Amino acid sequence: MTDLRIAIVGFGKIARDQHVAAIAATPGATLAAVASRNASLQGVPHFSTIEELLQKGPPIDAVSLCTPPQVRRAQAAAALAAGKHVMLEKPPGTGVAELDPLIAMAAGAKRTLFATWHSRHAPAVEPARQWLTDRHIKSVHISWKEDVRVWHPGQGWIWEPGGLGVFDPGINALSILTRILPKPVFVTAAELAFPANCQAPIAANLNLTDISGLPVTAEFDFRQTGPQSWDILADTDQGRLTLSSGGARMAVDGKVLAEGPDEEYRGLYRRFVALAATGASDVDLTPLRLVADAFLLGKRTIVEPFVD
Repeated sequence: MTDLRIAIVGFGKIARDQHVAAIAATPGATLAAVASRNASLQGVPHFSTIEELLQKGPPIDAVSLCTPPQVRRAQAAAALAAGKHVMLEKPPGTGVAELDPLIAMAAGAKRTLFATWHSRHAPAVEPARQWLTDRHIKSVHISWKEDVRVWHPGQGWIWEPGGLGVFDPGINALSILTRILPKPVFVTAAELAFPANCQAPIAANLNLTDISGLPVTAEFDFRQTGPQSWDILADTDQGRLTLSSGGARMAVDGKVLAEGPDEEYRGLYRRFVALAATGASDVDLTPLRLVADAFLLGKRTIVEPFVD
């Protein structure tokens, strides 16, 4: 079986830091090209746009779209129309409904469409899901707070419509939450803080629940300048589960039960290679729906302008 020849489209920080190394470490995958207006990778064929890549580039089987979400739908459609498998960085788009035509295109072309949630591949997420399966969960709290100037410097698109603001990292927490809980959850209330000069929130508080009334709360904040937190706490009848460091470590009542290195993107590419081998798709939009509902239900407040 020949390797899946992948082109990365959009070559920003995440593509450079995560995708390149993950492709190199994944059996059955090879990096064949890069398409980006602003960056290239030495030794790899480079093109300015996905259109130029598809018209003039080397033979490829798949594209990994690492561009801002506002432009991914059109790029995915172009790649699927050209017979390529498509991986979508998170979030998969700027809205929920825009993914439906892409799902239909992929099915009609017998090509893979893979909407990725890298945080679900953190090493302690699956152990946490298994541990919670046989426990009575009393409540859940998410604390997802980071400094936007450290993690998204100069990324103006994140403050534009469709950029999600603080939900860009917050959706990672929701992707984990919807993986580890045994029942689906939905948003009941939200408070969103918008900087006076931005179209996306810088902070958000959410209330969620499931059909049985489980209380779930979430705090997202892009203004954290001290210790950063990417934690989920679940109080159960058999102790408190703490999933910390973005899903890298799981502890129960302070005792560490699972921990491992960051290999989230390697997990994504292993999954992508397996899906492409049969042309199957994997498009779970649950985390994006929760964010959309937070915008629908959210009480909005205006806070001080954001200056990068």
